[in-house]
Amino acid sequence: MAENKLENSLKIAIGQSVNKCFEAVDITPENIMIEIPKDSTHGDYSTNIAMQLTRTLHKNPREIATAIVDSLDQEAAHVEKVEIAGPGFINFFMKNDALTSVITEVLSEKDNYGQTHFGEGKKYNVEFVSANPTGDLHLGHAKGAAVGDSICRIMTKAGYDVTREYYINDAGKQITNLALSLYSRYLALFDIERPIPEDGYMGQDVIDIAKSIKEKEGDALTQLTEEEAIAYFRKVGTEHELQKIKDILKEFRVSFDVWFSETSLYEGNKIEPAINKLKEKGYTYEQDGALWFRTTDFGDDKDRVLIKTDGSYTYFTPDIAYHLSKMNRGYDYLVDLLGADHHGYINRMKAAIQALGYNADQLNIDILQMVRMVENGEVVKMSKRTGNAVTIRDLIDDIGVDATRYFFVAKAANTPFDFDLGLAKSQSNENPVYYAQYAHARMCSIMRSAAEKNIEPADHFELINNPKEIELLKHINEFKNTINDAARTRAPHKIANYIQKLAQLFHSFYGDCHVIDEENKDLSSQRLALVEATRITLANALNLIGVHAPEKM
Repeated sequence: MAENKLENSLKIAIGQSVNKCFEAVDITPENIMIEIPKDSTHGDYSTNIAMQLTRTLHKNPREIATAIVDSLDQEAAHVEKVEIAGPGFINFFMKNDALTSVITEVLSEKDNYGQTHFGEGKKYNVEFVSANPTGDLHLGHAKGAAVGDSICRIMTKAGYDVTREYYINDAGKQITNLALSLYSRYLALFDIERPIPEDGYMGQDVIDIAKSIKEKEGDALTQLTEEEAIAYFRKVGTEHELQKIKDILKEFRVSFDVWFSETSLYEGNKIEPAINKLKEKGYTYEQDGALWFRTTDFGDDKDRVLIKTDGSYTYFTPDIAYHLSKMNRGYDYLVDLLGADHHGYINRMKAAIQALGYNADQLNIDILQMVRMVENGEVVKMSKRTGNAVTIRDLIDDIGVDATRYFFVAKAANTPFDFDLGLAKSQSNENPVYYAQYAHARMCSIMRSAAEKNIEPADHFELINNPKEIELLKHINEFKNTINDAARTRAPHKIANYIQKLAQLFHSFYGDCHVIDEENKDLSSQRLALVEATRITLANALNLIGVHAPEKM
C-alpha cells in the first residue's frame, strides 16, 4: 500500500465499491491506479479503474464508473464530490480538511516527514565509487559518489536496511606500479637513480608522498631489498591515497560503513573456497591449461577464464569471491554501481551469483553513463588547476558541493549527461539548485518576518482553499509516494524532479497568496503553517540528495 493516507482511504473505498457492485471482480487497493489530474478542474484525484475493468466485465466503462460512484462511501473516502468524465474517468474532489491534514502531519513529524516502512527492513549492500587508490577521484567517480550516496539516503528513508560499501582495489598491478613509482621518487631524493615503470605514476602527489616518507624515515629505506621496498611503498602509498579519497568524499558529504580491501580476500584465503564451490557444483572445466567457468549456462555470451595458464587469477575471480563474501554477510540484495564501460560485466557476475546458489535478482548492477563537462558550449576535459582530468576537488572549488551533487542526480543516472558549468555557477532561476535553495531561503524569511510580527503558525486550516494552496498541499502529500518510488527504482532524479515541482508550486503560491497580512491574522497564521510544512518537506527532500537547505541567500 502507498504510505499516503489520503490516497489509501480513497483506494480502499474504491476497492470496496467495486467488490460490492461486481461479484466477478476481487480487486485490492494495490491494483487501483490514482493520479493527480494536470488540470485541477478535473478534481484532486482521478482513477481509470472503470476502463481497466471493461475487459473483465464486458460492460461499457461509463456504466461501470456510474455503478462504482453510486455505491462509493464518500464519507470514508473523504470525498466532497465525484464526477464521471470522458470515456469513464472518475474524478474526486476531496474534502478540505482531508487535504489540509497533511500540514499537521508534516509539522508533527518535522525531519522525519517522508520516512516510510516501504522497504520492510530488507538488507541491501550498496557498493559505489570503489576507485583504485592510486590518485585523485575524477568526474566519473564524482557522479558515482553523488548518485550512490543519494540512493542510500533515499532507500534508508524508505525503510530499507542499507550498508554503504567501498571496494578498495589494492591487490592489482596498478598498486605495484604505484609502489615502484614511489620507490623511484624516494631514491631520487638521495640522488639514487631508478627508472619509473612505463605505466607508473608521474603525478605531483607521488613526489609529495616520497618527500613525506623521507622526512619520517630519513635514508633508512635505501637499505631495503627490492622485495621489502615494494611491500613497504605499496602499504604506505595505498594508505596515503586512500586517506586522500576518504577526506575528499567526506567533504563531498559521502560516507561509507565498510571499506573492503581486495587484499583481504587473499590474506583471508577467500578465493580458493569460492572457486571450489563452483567446481563442486560442476560449473568449471579445464581447457588449454586454464580453468574456465561455464557462465553460458546462465545466459552469458561466452565462458570465462578463472585461472590463467600461468596459474594467476583473472580480474573476474576475486570479484566472485568478493560477492560471495557479501552474500555470506547476510544481505538480501546487492547493488553495484558501475561505470558505462562495465556493461559486459552484468551477465557474467549474475552468472556467478546464480552458480553460487542465489537468485539472479539478488544482484543488481546499475550502470552510470558518461558525463561531459560543458562550459560556453565547449567540452571541458582538463582541470584549470592542474591541466589533468577534472577532479572532485576542482568541482567543489569551482561550483561547490551543493550544485555539483544536485546536477549529478538531476538526470537519470543511466543516460549520458552534459554538465553545464556555467549554469551550475549562475545565480538565476534557470539554475535548478539555486531555484530550489532560493525557495527554501524565502520560506525562512517569511517565518522570520512573521515571528517579528508575533504571528504563529495555526493548528486549524479551514481558510486554506485557494487553488494554489491546494496544489501545494497535494504535492506535499505525494512526498512519501515519491520516496518509495525513487527507492524502489534507485532513481534519485525522481527526488530532484519532486524538488523542482515543489519549489515551482511554492513560488506560484507566494505570487498569488499574501502570506503575512496583519489585517487578517487568522488567514496569515494558517498560511504560515502551510509555508512551514512546505519548508520542512523541501529541506527533507534536499537532504535526500545531500544538498543543503540555506536559511538566507
